[in-house]
Amino acid sequence: MSFTVVIPARYASSRLPGKPLADIAGKPMIQHVCERAEESRAQRVVVATDDARIEQACRGFGAEVVMTSPYHASGTDRLEEVARKLDLEPDHRVVNVQGDEPMIAPALINQVADNLEQYPDASIATLCERLHDVHQVFNPNVVKVVCDARGMAHYFSRSPIPWARDFWPEGAHPDELDLPDNIGYFRHIGIYGYRASVLSEFVQWPPAPTERIESLEQLRALYNGALIHVDIADQPPAPGVDTEADLERVRALLGEGGQHG
Repeated sequence: MSFTVVIPARYASSRLPGKPLADIAGKPMIQHVCERAEESRAQRVVVATDDARIEQACRGFGAEVVMTSPYHASGTDRLEEVARKLDLEPDHRVVNVQGDEPMIAPALINQVADNLEQYPDASIATLCERLHDVHQVFNPNVVKVVCDARGMAHYFSRSPIPWARDFWPEGAHPDELDLPDNIGYFRHIGIYGYRASVLSEFVQWPPAPTERIESLEQLRALYNGALIHVDIADQPPAPGVDTEADLERVRALLGEGGQHG
């Protein structure tokens, strides 16, 4: 079955304005993202943007672009607009690859798309990786996920879940703690695959109470009964770009030749 990659790209980033057009080894960052997506098994790769500068740059290197509204409240709303404009079938798989992931592995894109095909009752698929550092478990910027035996998500949280009640004394500092050996802790990796049908449903659901308090959009889907399959990533995710320091690190990793590895 075929699938489509959609790459949302916004110019207005609070920490790094114009981020998709930042030069990396002689190419704008968004071009690197598109090239990685083209190396996946996707039938189609589309950039979704509301900015004419990004549109012009993308068309300059031959990318397909869909212009979207600048008023979307979330990235999922933007994705739904693209799926609607492309007139995708309800069961068509759409993989959302962020525009600040110039080193994303094509294998991870395929993995998310494959999991949607393998689990027909799942509306959404995403990835995670095992945590080995107790400080990351307690870090609210690291989103944790707990799943059932089939890999369907029970809950995503910024808090340490599950809580090791008999292993972590109340009031203890993370410096004094270790991770229990008998259970895994998993960090959510922010790549998503959707069936087009759930996108049209998602934009009609109001934000969930859990979504508001955790500031995690995927909780809206769980709150409304959608199944999210979470698989352990086949390989560690490459670093994305959120800050100027991230950008310099990725520039060094890709080098002047723009090769990834």
